[in-house]
Amino acid sequence: MASAHIRVSHLSFAWPDGTPVLHDLSFTLGATRTGLVAPNGAGKSTLLRLLAGELAPAAGRIALHGRVAWLPQQLALDPRLQVADVLGVATQLRALEAVHAGAGTLEDFECVGSDWDLRERIAATLARLGLDGLSLQRPMRTLSGGEAMSLALAARLLQRPDVLLLDEPSNHLDATARRRLCDVLADWPGCVLIASHDRRLLDGMDQIAELHPDHLALHGGGWREYREAAEAGQQAAEQRVRQLRGEVRRQQQARQQARERAERRSARAAHGVADAGLPRLVAGLRARAAQVSAGKTDEVHADRLAQARAHLREAAQALEGATPLALPLPATRVPADRVLFHGQGVQVYRDGRAVFAGDGLALTIRGPERIALQGDNGAGKTTLLQLLAGDLPPAAGSVRRGAGRIATLSQRLELPDPRASVAEHFAAAAPGMAPGERARLLAGLGFRGERTGLPLAALSGGERLRVVLLCVLHAEPAPQLLLLDEPTNNLDLETVAQLEQGLRAHEGALVVASHDDAFLDAIGVTRRWWLAEGKLRERA
Repeated sequence: MASAHIRVSHLSFAWPDGTPVLHDLSFTLGATRTGLVAPNGAGKSTLLRLLAGELAPAAGRIALHGRVAWLPQQLALDPRLQVADVLGVATQLRALEAVHAGAGTLEDFECVGSDWDLRERIAATLARLGLDGLSLQRPMRTLSGGEAMSLALAARLLQRPDVLLLDEPSNHLDATARRRLCDVLADWPGCVLIASHDRRLLDGMDQIAELHPDHLALHGGGWREYREAAEAGQQAAEQRVRQLRGEVRRQQQARQQARERAERRSARAAHGVADAGLPRLVAGLRARAAQVSAGKTDEVHADRLAQARAHLREAAQALEGATPLALPLPATRVPADRVLFHGQGVQVYRDGRAVFAGDGLALTIRGPERIALQGDNGAGKTTLLQLLAGDLPPAAGSVRRGAGRIATLSQRLELPDPRASVAEHFAAAAPGMAPGERARLLAGLGFRGERTGLPLAALSGGERLRVVLLCVLHAEPAPQLLLLDEPTNNLDLETVAQLEQGLRAHEGALVVASHDDAFLDAIGVTRRWWLAEGKLRERA
């Protein structure tokens, strides 16, 4: 595997409607672990699909040395299939059984090849990913989303690939499964390219590759080193803007001073001509010469000032793109002693079975608590959030909600009509707010002038997040309890950072179901709930 590599030369790709994605992209990756990062829509999945051969480039060459395994972000698994089918070993296992039974044909021996320890390899691979004991005859419809993702990864590992391409492999995985994924990749000897927003997973990479349309910028180290370098670059950009603003002021002052000097010289020259009694023609020539000289000096200073302003505009535009989301929300403030939700003996049923153990759940949410709701896949976290929101009535027990509004931030960042404009969505969410105040808040999030008329469907992931946050958190009345279900799934890292900024400004209560510990730490959770085997426990 040491010779495994990816080599891309002058790669270009555009969608059938002409929308460009990549242009003249060239790079080489060796036997190393590389995390691929870029904003949503920048082409990470497209690049992986090109490397996997699912898409054909418009121009350029792609060369992958070694056996390639590709795990797409969206798994299309037939629920009628069995585990052995998904692993791609059903035919080999049947041939192996026939050989062991003494009824093997030449085709069976050829099918088995040298893979006589196939069953042992399957068991070891499944165990590494937390699927030990999983029956190879089990139907896919009985597996959770996280189990299906782990199984799909196991299928790729069984191929013994030299080059491993993974697109958001930690989606749908609980915290334990994510740790196992990190462990598997920690000692992987081949070439790995992973598109991911999982910071813990990226932190274990050897390098981070930042995708741009025409180049791949490589940064040594994992996510932490990459962010430190980015933050240093942000500080340098801020310092450059300050320096250029000072340069603009200096050039303005220099131009003004040059004009004042020219006016004084002109006045002295006029007095000198009069005192010397020179002819009017000579006096006029001298005056015009002085004016020409002053004009040339002023042009020099004007050019310098124009250059300084142009450099300032470029630096300010670059800095504006990296400015974090600022969303002041004083109306969401909640007193510490206010009870927002209280449940006693709460129970619901799914398919005739109780979701929660014993006498049901007892829980209370007060004031501005920030609660992380965690647990393995299928533990009932989404069900609990639906109970809190009032979308799912309890079959037993009592529920009492406070007077304040409870709001849910959709994982898909949805609003009622994707065709409606940014301004229309905000006006519908906050009809009592003065139009000037709405315009000010939209401008603070980068929506000015014609951009307020853009439909939601035309926005990038980060822009859509800003609008949805604005509408949900500024809706009337302002929410005192905000519920979020895996909010970082499918968001790029810059958008996650914006979400963290927005949620830090929320002064009400939060309940966040998430496996992303870095995200939970960033928003400052104050309590952690663990839901397992139908019981809700407090964790330190």
